[in-house]
Amino acid sequence: MSEQNEQDFESTLAELEEVVQGLENGELSLSDQLKAFERGMVLSEQCKKMLDEARLKVIELSGDNEGDASDEES
Repeated sequence: MSEQNEQDFESTLAELEEVVQGLENGELSLSDQLKAFERGMVLSEQCKKMLDEARLKVIELSGDNEGDASDEES
């Protein structure tokens, strides 16, 4: 990942952690909890996408085109 992507990942993950903490503390109204949950899902998907892209880049750079996700998850 480039420095910009790392920054984006770090800031996205930090925001996701803040959302989770807000949900865990139980002080939000139901409406705010739903908004926070929705935001958390978006942030989670963004983090997953960035990690998937980084994983593919590592595979590309290492020349390991034969490995598949099922082998790596085991």
